[in-house]
Parts: sequence; structure tokens; C-alpha cells
Amino acid sequence: MYIYSIYVTVPDFTEIGGFDWNFDNVHKLLKRHRVTTAECEQAFFNEPFIVYDDPEHSIKEDRYYSLGVTNEYRHLTIIFTMRGRKIRPLSARPMTKSEVKYYEDIKKGS
Repeated sequence: MYIYSIYVTVPDFTEIGGFDWNFDNVHKLLKRHRVTTAECEQAFFNEPFIVYDDPEHSIKEDRYYSLGVTNEYRHLTIIFTMRGRKIRPLSARPMTKSEVKYYEDIKKGS
């Protein structure tokens, strides 16, 4: 028998002090993916909000990817980092079909 341990570090959202937006990214979100800052922020507060660390892209700083929904139930994948006590969204896009299925399966199980 093999035991494989995964150590995942995700941010503590209990002490969040808001969002830190890079306005170049805001333009990119709207132009490429038609995602607004309000939609991104909503996804962080609607349940379930699923967060994973992203070690492959965490060279200079810890990055995370997340799955969540807006108030209008739009499924989003959001890539973000933390800057002090603030969430800094780096990218956001609609979830792929497989991500939606995964998200909904987790939601049913919670």
C-alpha cells in the first residue's frame, strides 16, 4: 500500500480586507472573457467556493485557482493571489464544461 500526502495551503479568508484590482487585468477580463469585477467578487462570497493552490504557477508568489458562481449563477474560474490582506484577481473566465460538472458534483456532495 502506498500513501501519498498532499499538503495544500490556501488563504485564510476570515481576515480579508477587500480586493486589489490591476486595471489592465480588468480590461482583459472584460475584453477576452466578458467577466466583470463585480462578478469576480461575488464568486468569492457564494457557496461553494472551491480553492486550490497552483504550485506550477507559484514561482514569484503563491497563486490559487478557484471555482465559484456569481449571484446570477454564472460559473467562473478565477486565478488569484494574495497581497497582504487583499485578494488580487489575476484572471477570470467562464468554467469549462468539465469544470462545471466537477463543481456541481462537489456542490451535491456538500
